[in-house]
Amino acid sequence: VTMKLSFKHTQIACYLGYVSQAIAATFLPLLFVRLGSEFGFSISKLTVLITITFCTEIFIDAVCPFLTNIIGYRKSMVFANICSVAGTAGLAVFPYIFSNPYTGFVICAVFYAIGGGFDEVLVSPIVEACPTKNKARAMALLHSFFCWGCAAVVLFSTLFFRFAGIQNWRILAVAWALIPFVNTFLFMFVPIRTLEEEKGKGRFGNMIKNPTFWLMCIVMICAGASELAMSQWASAFAETGLGVSKTIGDLLGPCAFAVLMGLSRVVFSRIDDKTDISKILICGAVLCIGAYLMASLSGNAVVSLIGCCLCGIAVAPMWPGAFSMASQKIPNASTAMFAAFALAGDMGCTAGPSIVGFVSGAGDNNISRGLLCSVAFPALMIVSLIIMNLHTKRKNK
Repeated sequence: VTMKLSFKHTQIACYLGYVSQAIAATFLPLLFVRLGSEFGFSISKLTVLITITFCTEIFIDAVCPFLTNIIGYRKSMVFANICSVAGTAGLAVFPYIFSNPYTGFVICAVFYAIGGGFDEVLVSPIVEACPTKNKARAMALLHSFFCWGCAAVVLFSTLFFRFAGIQNWRILAVAWALIPFVNTFLFMFVPIRTLEEEKGKGRFGNMIKNPTFWLMCIVMICAGASELAMSQWASAFAETGLGVSKTIGDLLGPCAFAVLMGLSRVVFSRIDDKTDISKILICGAVLCIGAYLMASLSGNAVVSLIGCCLCGIAVAPMWPGAFSMASQKIPNASTAMFAAFALAGDMGCTAGPSIVGFVSGAGDNNISRGLLCSVAFPALMIVSLIIMNLHTKRKNK
């Protein structure tokens, strides 16, 4: 069966891997207000769910290279999709079989975070190792599927809530689990090539001695924080902070954010391998600062929603761009390097929305205050990229 499938099918499986991760990252936040009314969860408890999700992903990022060396890429990806199925479909079951429903949500978050962690570490190097000509284009296109996944989750979930009622959200959780379920079987048969086979194995010890490696880690932290701080809280911010209906808030908040991020990543995928990606990332970080300021300080619902949308454009090149930059600047990029950057990115994904949630909770549940603090992440990215460029110029003299 493996011989009948090409690397195009491998890429499709990887695209679906990011869609599965998008489901895990996007679906539950759409229910935050509902879970608050149905189970009495506070904004701080909901924030802890986000924190648990990304802390689990951080742990998986750290151990994934070692596990993959033992069991291989294929078994790792099959296991990842099984965990995604258990976590997503489990939302309809686990909260109702424990005396404390919150325990059930924690278990689900851990399951789909394990799946997402494996996806995040392994999907990018699998695509990078596929025999394609333009690696930066392939990487940007791959990461755009996370955005399309987020947009699809918001759009179809919103339509479901509108016509079937949000009280039936458990049916939708099982429906979304079908995507990783199908992908489980796809990954059993597609051809898989590793970076080590394509480029030769690079020494991780040499990478961590490279200052560029550490600067790229900071860039990844800022990329994850800048993106997730907005995407995780856009729905609740629109509904409670801006006073618009859930349907309008979800469509003009997280859905528009994801669509614009996806479109921007498709545009970014048109660049060639010789493009100076750092300049694109600096421009994105500047726009990101402006977007967060618009969303948090305007006091006008329309302007704030425009800020949410612009943030999607701004953060689009950050994650795939950082991966492509690393492949260009660090010799013999290995799976371990991608795991390290996924670890750094997930630290940002944890820090960004967690800081928004805790600052908002401390300020009488004012999410605008939490979003305002997020300006620090794109600002730090700009500083890191400038330092990296100066280091590169000195090195090339």
